[in-house]
Amino acid sequence: MVGIGGGVPSYIPSEDFLTLEVDDLDFDVLTGIYSEETHLPQPLRISVRALLTVADHYDPDTPLSASKNYMDLKHAATTALPADRHFTLIEAVADHIIETVFLQDEKVRHVTVKIVKLLLTERTEQIGITLGRWRR
Repeated sequence: MVGIGGGVPSYIPSEDFLTLEVDDLDFDVLTGIYSEETHLPQPLRISVRALLTVADHYDPDTPLSASKNYMDLKHAATTALPADRHFTLIEAVADHIIETVFLQDEKVRHVTVKIVKLLLTERTEQIGITLGRWRR
């Protein structure tokens, strides 16, 4: 189920949820379909949200293993992207990020990636895509 708010999953009111978020990471990625885009990295603004299985309770001394490290999301959206690989579509960039997050941790149930192409952006526009996937 997908609700409003940039592809954020909608929830049954009685269902507990935990979402880890990393927003507005600016990172250069080889992407594009036009000849002027295919030889130089383009600046992208990437946001990642991961819906996790929730523990019954989080005590003050609950270990990190009961959740997930936020830096894993940052890594998936930056250094885990192959620097020498050209992604024709930014959808493929988002898909790579999602698969990386799923591989990191079995507790991840859903991942949403929003990508804004900064070279197309004027003023406060945000031109790009949002891709969300449930664990299969």
